[in-house]
Amino acid sequence: MMLRSSRTLTQSAPLSRKRLFSQASTSSICARKPLQGRAALTSASAIAAAGGLWYVTREEIHNDAVIAPTAAAAGKKTTVTGVSRQDGSLATLVWGSNKNHLLSADSQIPDSVRTPAAVDWLQDIALRDIALQEKHAACIDANGDVYQWGDGFFGSSGSASSSSGKPVLTLRGKNVMCLQATADRVFALSASGRIYALAANQVKQELSAGQPIPSSNPWWGTGWFWGEEEIIDFAEIMPQEKLGWNERFVSISAGKDHILALTNTGRTFAHPINLQANAYGQLGMRKVDVPDHSHDGHPHLHHIRKQLDLTPKAIADPYAKSTPAVRRATEPTESKSLELAVNDSSIHFSDRLFEVPALEGVKVDRIAAGARSSFVLSGGRVLGWGANEFGQIGLGGNVTLAVITVPTEVILWRTTPRTTKTTCLDIYAGGDLAFFKVERVDGTAMPFVDVLACGNGQWGGLGNNLFSNGQGTPVRARNVSGLMEYDEGSKNLQPIYPHQISVSPDGHVLLTLETLSRGGPGGAGRDLLVWGANQEFQLGNGKRGSLAVPTALHALNGERVILGKRRADIRDMKGKVWKKGVQVEQCAVAGWGNSVVYWRICR
Repeated sequence: MMLRSSRTLTQSAPLSRKRLFSQASTSSICARKPLQGRAALTSASAIAAAGGLWYVTREEIHNDAVIAPTAAAAGKKTTVTGVSRQDGSLATLVWGSNKNHLLSADSQIPDSVRTPAAVDWLQDIALRDIALQEKHAACIDANGDVYQWGDGFFGSSGSASSSSGKPVLTLRGKNVMCLQATADRVFALSASGRIYALAANQVKQELSAGQPIPSSNPWWGTGWFWGEEEIIDFAEIMPQEKLGWNERFVSISAGKDHILALTNTGRTFAHPINLQANAYGQLGMRKVDVPDHSHDGHPHLHHIRKQLDLTPKAIADPYAKSTPAVRRATEPTESKSLELAVNDSSIHFSDRLFEVPALEGVKVDRIAAGARSSFVLSGGRVLGWGANEFGQIGLGGNVTLAVITVPTEVILWRTTPRTTKTTCLDIYAGGDLAFFKVERVDGTAMPFVDVLACGNGQWGGLGNNLFSNGQGTPVRARNVSGLMEYDEGSKNLQPIYPHQISVSPDGHVLLTLETLSRGGPGGAGRDLLVWGANQEFQLGNGKRGSLAVPTALHALNGERVILGKRRADIRDMKGKVWKKGVQVEQCAVAGWGNSVVYWRICR
């Protein structure tokens, strides 16, 4: 990781002594008890005297110099070191909540990491992708294998890995490229376009006696020859209709109870994870069919399927939120009784992907799933559907419907002049928030890029310097919209584009600016900005107060955190060197109450 300094190299003696005391008091992420009374005064005097002696006798130290650790610090064994490593190795940065041991299983690490810190268990390891849930996590190593960990994954199992908390290999040999996680499932997308489902709990992954070994490979596979027979239960999710020639899935996005999938030809599919998959119309359809598991004891009847009618709650019971005097009693229907008899806790509940009927014939470029909403990007325009009680679909303040069951266009140019052309470049969603990266051109000046947000901004997630729990009209996020920089190549100003936005289900956001492409030979990397909820220190600024405006993240030494890109020798999760001289870049991911910056292999 590279840091961009905003300070000068020379400082006065009092300021240097102040910075020395600040660094000494915050060098460890473990909490310390405050000194009181005369002991505190004596300690402060001693530190001040030591600071003055250090300032007089020290040599000049530049911002990019490597400072050797003291003997006391070197003798203390800990898996958390500084913000960055100076030996050239790849370091994964973590901060926020570690209550479920997602950041690290080391007992020396506290439940809350207040500022960015490096963890040794991912040193020199570059990943293809990582997915963070509330109680479990998963990642893809350089080999394309899936590993899982966390308290929610191990549960009460008595395995050897459970005591150490180390990630466990659960899906191998599938060349996985992308991961999405829900509360009880992990979905993996392979390079060949296959989609697999894994249980989030290790106990539920065990194959029961007499259960056939799952496999998506032909029967002449060589796994048995090498002693690598599958021992983990997984399921492959297949499309309801056969895909076209050379058509395959290239992207997946998971909400709370549903999955969106996109093919390379622009077709959009949806998958019901459980019976709540269409409670807010986020699935885009009502009729689905699932395997009839009542015949599991009869293999010759596995082809029998059961029809389900997943009616949104607002349609099934339109008086659900009415007062008792107005509410009408509803009788359970036959389809409702059928749903109650279906067990949706297994990964084998549904094995199909269904094309969204309203999007047939519409070529989609991007997909994004919020917790209970869905979005697609097609030709610079956005369509959204699903839950809308916080205005997270972005249909405007006049649309007060809590549920949108049909894909509806999101108007992103309401507050712009008629002569300005607005084109959406990308969409991002998470929880009850949605973001749109748009480019505006008025024909007379340079184009500029805005980041628009809508939804539940109760903890400042909208980025407009307001705490609003309902925003139906997309608003501009401050400090990341309309940015310009001077380009040496064109000799004029050019817009700064957001590189990536990661939205957490709990309401905090991480955004990286594309400040590397035009940085030239001295370009350090991409600036990282954070805002939103901060109850678990997930913003990494050492405080608990939420931020309602995007703010640059700073390290302990006061310098801005810059995400870099380089070539390095990387290892897989087993510690073996996978390849040398691989192009890797740092990527920021917002999890549940925590954040991770890892090194991702560039495709």
